[in-house]
Amino acid sequence: MPIILAIETSTELASAALLRGDQVIAGEASGVQTHSQTILPIVQRLLAQAGIALAECDAVAFGAGPGSFTGVRTACGIAQGLAFGAGLPVIPVVTLQAMAQACREATGASDVLAVLDARMDEVYWAQYRFAGQWQAIIEPTLSAASAVSPSGDVVACGNGLSAYPSAFGNRRFAKDAWPLLMPHAAGIARLARIAFAEGRTVTPRDAQPLYLRNKVALTTSERLIRATT
Repeated sequence: MPIILAIETSTELASAALLRGDQVIAGEASGVQTHSQTILPIVQRLLAQAGIALAECDAVAFGAGPGSFTGVRTACGIAQGLAFGAGLPVIPVVTLQAMAQACREATGASDVLAVLDARMDEVYWAQYRFAGQWQAIIEPTLSAASAVSPSGDVVACGNGLSAYPSAFGNRRFAKDAWPLLMPHAAGIARLARIAFAEGRTVTPRDAQPLYLRNKVALTTSERLIRATT
């Protein structure tokens, strides 16, 4: 079984995980402003706990997004640096799919709607179905919370549900939702193991974040327009 080091910093929670066989050890820290300072010490602690060197891993995985613009760039950059230095391949993993994986582990659900707060009154969301392997029913999307429209019955998860309660409060999927379930390196690692077995790796140079938005803040005029509509 491969040894996978995974990094996830797309939200306010930074996490790292080391997957070896079926065992996962993980560490985390809150505070989006400090991800670039905290994630490497977490990685070092995990490697020391496992008693292995970075070069003994088979791949470095990271949460590629969507998520915080700075956060996904941080994860990608750190994964690239670690992998390049150790001569390892990189595995980008979609954060929303990692949420679906965690939701399935928590609930047993096969149809999952992952909804992540994108700020600016919008959410990142996607719908996945598990039938032996994950299939994207609706690919990662950026939209207003009110425009989230899954196909069929789903179990919903993610902080986008609690960030915009007026948009989701009367929706059927919000009744038994898991709003506290967020992207985590443990889910990234488990999905990366599948990708590694299927040969879906890239060189450190070719690793890229997944951006769905080309701006990170509203202008003053845009904020005024939203406030009056």
